[in-house]
Amino acid sequence: MNRFSDALALILMTAWVGGLWAIGYLAAPVLFYSLQDRQLAGMLAGKMFTWIAYVGIGAGFYLLTHRLMRFGTQALKQAYFWAALFMLTLTLAGHFGIQPILAQLKAQAMPADVMQSVFASRFKTWHGISSIAHLIESLLGLVLVFRAR
Repeated sequence: MNRFSDALALILMTAWVGGLWAIGYLAAPVLFYSLQDRQLAGMLAGKMFTWIAYVGIGAGFYLLTHRLMRFGTQALKQAYFWAALFMLTLTLAGHFGIQPILAQLKAQAMPADVMQSVFASRFKTWHGISSIAHLIESLLGLVLVFRAR
């Protein structure tokens, strides 16, 4: 494999894993701590999670393809490949499965805040599932970092 494709794989992995950690464990908590308007904090955090999902989808497909091209079927025996595949699966499930459910619950609660509505319990449940998926994805990102070479 050429040096450019290897370097691009490292850059994409860094952007994806770094973004997961920076947004999930720094930016989002700071928003909720700093802003009194929790709806605004949630909207801004949601936008950041949407963008990192796009990064993850692009990076995940590239990293899997790159690994297969570089190692052939031996890639299927590597923790890196399976971590990237599971991370991509979690990203797709979160972005196209869980996030639309959360958005629907918010929309149904309008004009009230979803946390002050009859949908609060369901929202908390789905938000918890999303948080657990993010935690697992973040930890799998460490596998990518430690197994990158």
